Amino acid sequence: MSERIRDFLRERRPDGPCLVVDLEIVRDNYLRFARAMPDSRIHYAVKANPAPEILALLVELGSAFDCASLTEIDLVLAAGVAPADISFGNTIKKERDIAGAFARGVRLFAVDSTVEVDKIARAAPGAGVFCRVLCDNQGAEWPLSRKFGCAPDMAIDVLVHAHRNGLEARGVSFHVGSQQPDPNAWDRALATSSAIFATMAGRGIELTMVNLGGGFPARYLRDVPEVGTYGGAIAASLRRHFGNRLPETIIEPGRGMVGDAGVIKAEVVLISRKHRDDDLRWVYLDIGKFGGLAETADEAIRYPIRTARDRDATAPCVIAGPTCDSLDVLYEKAPYPLPVSLTVGDEILIEGTGAYTSTYASVAFNGFAPLQSYVI
Repeated sequence: MSERIRDFLRERRPDGPCLVVDLEIVRDNYLRFARAMPDSRIHYAVKANPAPEILALLVELGSAFDCASLTEIDLVLAAGVAPADISFGNTIKKERDIAGAFARGVRLFAVDSTVEVDKIARAAPGAGVFCRVLCDNQGAEWPLSRKFGCAPDMAIDVLVHAHRNGLEARGVSFHVGSQQPDPNAWDRALATSSAIFATMAGRGIELTMVNLGGGFPARYLRDVPEVGTYGGAIAASLRRHFGNRLPETIIEPGRGMVGDAGVIKAEVVLISRKHRDDDLRWVYLDIGKFGGLAETADEAIRYPIRTARDRDATAPCVIAGPTCDSLDVLYEKAPYPLPVSLTVGDEILIEGTGAYTSTYASVAFNGFAPLQSYVI
């Protein structure tokens, strides 16, 4: 946690749970990506945190943007980005939203089916498309489902269909799973991408782009490799599978760009036990799954939690949120060590929460206000 965030919380003392994001950390992260992968264009994944201050900074630094909706497109346009620097990366789009994006100047769209191609051909004639391919998420802390992407052989049919319908078949995309700790995870997907390029070339269609997706991790409780390690591994894989005919590449960092730039301040509301002889305390916070910590589902993401009593002895706890929903439990399967001296009213700091928190927070479930967010 940065001193800037510490100073902000000490001076402002905001009431209720809140997220504080340090723009200087976002700036440093962007520059690290730019140095680690100088030949790849950065398309920030807006869904990770669409705060206007973050978008404006990234525009200033030269970033492009991956958007999942027309609303996100309007946000980045308002931040000053050129439409040519936007990709509509969601493979599930209403035709009227495709038309709206096209009218705003967006010319690059994701697909994973011929039905989506048909919508784009009607609503965005002549636009460029890339097909998302299913790939192995092995090792990722937050694996993705089969909701997005298609099998490689189907991707060829999708891209041929796009070409025949007057669209520019640009290339392929994939995602190796969010919070991916293995820098070599991209290798298998790049081997698949190369094979698709070769097959398409045999059909007279030259692909030019590989969207390497996201997956670049934030630092939570476990150490992860530096972004330069990822850049080196991906560059080696590109050379291995594409030789001297390297494609244009895009990366879509979200969590890796803003995750470690944010801290959530919360408060202990209740500490209790479930029976007289129970050694396991239940610690209830004023924030939970519905307040922005949805990624604790299945305890996949384990955030670093700090308190003013961290020098004291610790014992395992179940951590839960404040709502009247039994799903609102953060850590129970693997109890979380917290100070034995922790008491009601204590402030806790949840680190690494700059991504996928403010946008996951409910509007007013149980009457709790949406998560306050400050960008400094």
